[in-house]
Amino acid sequence: MIAVQLPTTTVYRVHHPRWAHTPSSGAGAASNGGRLNRPGISALYLSLEEATALSEYRQVSRLLPPGTIVSYEVSLASVVDATDGNRNTEEWDDIWQALHCDWRNLWFQQRVEPPSWLLGDLAMEAGAAGILFSSSAEPGGTNLVLFTEALGPDDALRVYDPDGRLPKDGFSWA
Repeated sequence: MIAVQLPTTTVYRVHHPRWAHTPSSGAGAASNGGRLNRPGISALYLSLEEATALSEYRQVSRLLPPGTIVSYEVSLASVVDATDGNRNTEEWDDIWQALHCDWRNLWFQQRVEPPSWLLGDLAMEAGAAGILFSSSAEPGGTNLVLFTEALGPDDALRVYDPDGRLPKDGFSWA
């Protein structure tokens, strides 16, 4: 596993409009789990490119559902760099080959714990606040899963909303 520092970087996420009032919570992924976090672990899935954020939100659909794109600035003292090119070295255990497993099918259909959840556990145990990984939805794109409760004093996550356009609470979508 290779941990690196992530200097101040702009990242993106498209949120379901209903949840745009809590753009940095990670609670959605905590409720059901995600590719790299098990249920109960707050995680914010972000993309380093706008196009990747849109592709990740759309997933396999031909049409893009309504969404609210949010920009963030992040800087992290320690993040695991598990992008495809980086994982081809001997510093990686074989379990990292499970990063792109079909976690949704394993968990929701087969009721089997996805092996990719172990990767999030390993990263947090190593003191990393997140994992950089290649997008399955956008060729050449890069994602960052940020474990919001693992952010340390040297880490930063800032939502870019200079004019206060994001809704303030869930009542905006009643």
